[in-house]
Amino acid sequence: MEATASARYLRGSAQKARLVVDMIRGKDVNQALAILRFTKKRAADGIEKCMRSAIANANEIAEKANISIDPDDLWVRTAFVDRGPTKNRRRVRPAPQGRAYREQRHFCHVTISLSNDERPSADGKKPDAAKPAKLEASKRRKRGGAAAAPRAKRAATKTEAAATEKPAAKKASKKKAKSDEATTEE
Repeated sequence: MEATASARYLRGSAQKARLVVDMIRGKDVNQALAILRFTKKRAADGIEKCMRSAIANANEIAEKANISIDPDDLWVRTAFVDRGPTKNRRRVRPAPQGRAYREQRHFCHVTISLSNDERPSADGKKPDAAKPAKLEASKRRKRGGAAAAPRAKRAATKTEAAATEKPAAKKASKKKAKSDEATTEE
């Protein structure tokens, strides 16, 4: 089950809000709330409100579907920040050498999606599906099965190539190897 909440027109630039959102992406809800509470960034308060709204939305969706969920099982599936409008004020701020800057107010939109589904592993596969494949591959290597076969083929082709090579060609390759060694020693 997935629940989403968005907070629009939060004060502050999107770039600064992304610094906070990057810290909570993929974490448990309780851990993410703790991070947001103790982060000394201005955007953390608005993002925390959005997170609490997403938790409430998850509970409401579960109630409507007549499902019981534990809010502690939720984790942050996606969290992103979009740039909002910029308010260019008529007021000016002082700048060096008698110039003036126009005052700009930045806004951003935050969207957080929570889920209680099973988390994917680092390689993008489901955790249950990844384990048996690794076990099978390790068993094959121990038995000398499919993983060992290509190595045996390569060794066989090298010996066949050496056997079919002409004796004159062998002598020429040995002379070339010796001359290469002599040049590297100098």
